Amino acid sequence: MNRVNTKTMIRTQDMTKIGMLSVIGFILMYFQLPLSFVAPPFMKLDISDLPVLMGAFTMGPVFGIIIAALKNILALIFKGTMTAGVGELSNFIISSTFAFVASYIYRNHRTYKGAIIALTAGVISMTILAMASNYFVVFPLYGKVMPMDAIIAMGSAITPKITGLFTMMIYSVLPFNLIKGFTTSAVMMLVYKKISPLFKN
Repeated sequence: MNRVNTKTMIRTQDMTKIGMLSVIGFILMYFQLPLSFVAPPFMKLDISDLPVLMGAFTMGPVFGIIIAALKNILALIFKGTMTAGVGELSNFIISSTFAFVASYIYRNHRTYKGAIIALTAGVISMTILAMASNYFVVFPLYGKVMPMDAIIAMGSAITPKITGLFTMMIYSVLPFNLIKGFTTSAVMMLVYKKISPLFKN
C-alpha cells in the first residue's frame, strides 16, 4: 500500500513540476526583445526555452519534450496563431530538439565542461532544424499572410546580402537562432545550480 502511495506521490510531483515549468515557459513568451540588427520585426528573442531545458536537465529528456509541447499548446490557446498552428509546431520541434540533445549529452557528462558542450550541441542542432523548418514551412506560410517580397524587403533593410529566402536563412535566421540559443544557454548556466534542486527527482 505504501509503495502504491509513493508511486502516486512521485507521479503527482512530476505533474506539478511539468505544469509549473510549462506555465513559466508560456509566460516567458510574452517577454520578447527585437533583434533589429539581424532579424525582421516578426522575429523576436525570448528565453521561453529555459524552463524546457530545466525540466530536461533535472528530470530527463522526455520531460523536456512534454514541457515544450505544453508551452506551445498554451500559446495556441491564449495567444492564438497566424500560421494555423504551424509556427507553434515548429517552435515545439525546435525547442524540444534543443532540450533533448543538450540534456541527453549532459546526463552522460555531468560536469561544467560537459554542460557547455551539451548546450552548444543543443544550440547547433536547434539552429540547423530552425533553418530547415523556416525555409520549407514557416516562411512560406508567412508568405500567405504577407507578400514574400515584403518579407524579403524587411531582411534587405537589415543587410543588402538578403536577396531571397535562402539568403534570409543564412543572414537572418541562422544568427538569430544562434543568439537565442546561446542567450538561453548562458541564463541556464547562471541559474541551474540555484534552481535545479526544486525540480530534481
